[in-house]
Amino acid sequence: MGLPADLQVNTADALRGVEYDGPAWSATSEQLNVNLLRLADGASIPQHVNYEVDVFLVIIEGACKLFVDNEMTVLRSGMAALIPRGHLRALRCTMGPLVYLSCHRRRDPLMPTIPIRVRNGE
Repeated sequence: MGLPADLQVNTADALRGVEYDGPAWSATSEQLNVNLLRLADGASIPQHVNYEVDVFLVIIEGACKLFVDNEMTVLRSGMAALIPRGHLRALRCTMGPLVYLSCHRRRDPLMPTIPIRVRNGE
């Protein structure tokens, strides 16, 4: 059995004609989520904390400033970084387009919150 087509990507084909910020391709296996993302020069991922998963980034093209706990690291094409869960993080493209792979342990999808109706004062 070969590798299914939806679990592989030709990054050049996936990015051809893509001019927006965000994911150009993604795949999910039983254990991993992988995304190919593109950001224009100056675009950013706002500061946030991910309490659930570590995230591994591989820079394919361009450069960015990665901020982890307000400490800055410059990442360029060919570099990679592992961001541990529970740490404040942000990313800003400094030489775009920035193209990178993001990989993390698979998470369950977000479930909508359904209000519970109270009957008879219960």
